Amino acid sequence: MTQQPEIKICNGCGEKKSAKKFDAEGFCPLCASVIERIQNHPALRKKIAARTVAEISDSEAGAQPRDLPEVLNAVRFRTRDRELNTWYVSVSELEGNPVEIFASTAFDRDQHLQSRISNLTTITRLISLILRHVFLGEVITLEKTLKQIHRSSRQKNDLPDMLARVLCNYCKKPYEFDS
Repeated sequence: MTQQPEIKICNGCGEKKSAKKFDAEGFCPLCASVIERIQNHPALRKKIAARTVAEISDSEAGAQPRDLPEVLNAVRFRTRDRELNTWYVSVSELEGNPVEIFASTAFDRDQHLQSRISNLTTITRLISLILRHVFLGEVITLEKTLKQIHRSSRQKNDLPDMLARVLCNYCKKPYEFDS
């Protein structure tokens, strides 16, 4: 009677092979060599991890980006800054996820708050762009980023205007202030 060789399934690739070829952790020679190479080369480990995470994120986000609907539910929060100014922060939600954020104050006409308001508008517009990327799969481009920074500028040479002018050096169309 001939004895059949014991067959095992590799814990890495899932291939069926003779049990004699497996290491102690149940990996075939090919998977064991890949694991050893990754363990001995930290730079390679980081590259593989980054690529794997990016591929998983892309597949989880879905193939097609979704558009924002015309109407969203929102939650408004009232908060105060360290100078005790009252601010209102509204978060628009889609399926329980934040997809836009807005901030305003009852003192929009207050001159000493104008610069802070334009900076805050810039921050909230960029955060909203990121949220739409994370939860809707919207592609972020330099042009979209510039559009959001440009729209938040309240006057020529404020911080958002300055940032937009500098970043326009990296896109195809010239920057024009038109607030």
